[in-house]
Amino acid sequence: MTTAEVCRRHGVSSATFYKWKAKFGGLDVSEARRLKTLEDENARLKRMLADAMLDNVALKDLLGKKW
Repeated sequence: MTTAEVCRRHGVSSATFYKWKAKFGGLDVSEARRLKTLEDENARLKRMLADAMLDNVALKDLLGKKW
């Protein structure tokens, strides 16, 4: 069975398959799981930073206005 056939069978594009292969091909299961955990944590921290920056801008706007 070719790569294209396997991809079609599972509803995955060939491009996605090769991206996954490049990203996870050399990793064992525990390393891939660790990578996924770190990526999730990184995304969460980026959202927290964005929220804090928005709060900071709002506070600066509020404090900068004359009453």
